[in-house]
Amino acid sequence: MSSPSPGRRRADAVPISEAADALGTSPRSLRYREALGLLPATKDQPTGRGHRHRRFSSDDLRTVAAGLELERGYDITPAALAFALRMLAEPETLARVRAYGERLGRLAPPRARAMDFEKRKALRLLQTRGRTADARGPEQR
Repeated sequence: MSSPSPGRRRADAVPISEAADALGTSPRSLRYREALGLLPATKDQPTGRGHRHRRFSSDDLRTVAAGLELERGYDITPAALAFALRMLAEPETLARVRAYGERLGRLAPPRARAMDFEKRKALRLLQTRGRTADARGPEQR
């Protein structure tokens, strides 16, 4: 089975105004979400004379609808959803936000695992033995 030709894919896709109507939002809102990185990457080249117009496939519409549902379900802004995605994609950002939450008292610090304690204990013992052997000198080892 071959993949559809680019012309066929474009015929199945809709312009931003139709996509906005189908999603119950405005073209401006979709452009804002695109600027935040909340729309799927386009697979086809945009079409149009002079201006480049993005077209939305049925998969794109389902993905955007899922994002809108998250925003409504959790009563969050598109910017908040974009930042949540950034935290999931960037471990350093997640760590900094977690540390802030711990300082605020809204998040408990991660529990120390028993193996971590045992590992630190073993490393301390090895370091102590190494210093003792160094203090004795090479002839006493």
